[in-house]
Amino acid sequence: MEAKEAAGIRSRTQRADYQATADPALNEAADRTADIKLLDYGELYDLWERQQWQTQELDFSQDREDWHERIPGEERFQRLYGLSSFFIGEQKVAEELGPIMRAAPTEDQKVFLCTQIADEARHVRFFERFYREVGVLEADGLAEMLAETSAHLNADFGRLFDEMLGRRTERLSREPEDTEALVEAVTLYHMVIEGMLALTGQHFIIEFNERENTLPGFVEGFGNVARDEHRHVAFGSVFLREKASEDERYKAAIQRTLEEALPVADGVLLPPWAEGGDDFELFGYSLDETRQFAATCLMRRLKVIGLG
Repeated sequence: MEAKEAAGIRSRTQRADYQATADPALNEAADRTADIKLLDYGELYDLWERQQWQTQELDFSQDREDWHERIPGEERFQRLYGLSSFFIGEQKVAEELGPIMRAAPTEDQKVFLCTQIADEARHVRFFERFYREVGVLEADGLAEMLAETSAHLNADFGRLFDEMLGRRTERLSREPEDTEALVEAVTLYHMVIEGMLALTGQHFIIEFNERENTLPGFVEGFGNVARDEHRHVAFGSVFLREKASEDERYKAAIQRTLEEALPVADGVLLPPWAEGGDDFELFGYSLDETRQFAATCLMRRLKVIGLG
């Protein structure tokens, strides 16, 4: 990763609103120590109230011009893998959060997770507006958009969301008192899906569009989405830190889930069109650079949780 590009990522994540989430991945001190102050559930809720935004306030007029007149057809096709992963991913996690929220052992945890459900719904609407107003696909209705854009995903995406996350949330639906299953679900959802895949992709996609001076409305909205995700991951970090210190069984559940999920998550990073295996660039970055960024973020969070 070029120094200038890395600096661009750091400057964005050093913004006060990002730093306010206390996501350990944004704190370089987490490379050295686990003694990092995290927000409690009430503080995370208060932050959610202060960080509201509206999808309807975004202006996609320049984005439409960029998409159809400045971005070549082959590049649009390649970009659709990232866009589709987020659009479908937001819809899927919005569905899966209900059982996690109901299984949360405290009312403060439940209240915050309700805010996350609202956030995920807003993220779905953000992508729906972008797709419709920019004219990304021919489909017009939300269900039709989701069906059409899902063709750009790979098999590991379905394995991670539908099989691995779905299996755990189904178990929580039947047995909400199963705290070990809850720990597994939060590890998969907040640490892997949001913490590694989503936030890594968001950083590089935003960086690429800023560098190319394209899709300004999307960049503004996607920056808000990323800020929301950092707040969600901050919840996962404090929850898993508490559980890891509470019982060795829960620490083992975190480790077991990561061992199962990380190879599949790595497969999600590989677009279906990347015929040459690992030797490709997406949004100006190699797969190795993407992996390195994601791994650094995960290791910081794990150290703070108590597994580093």
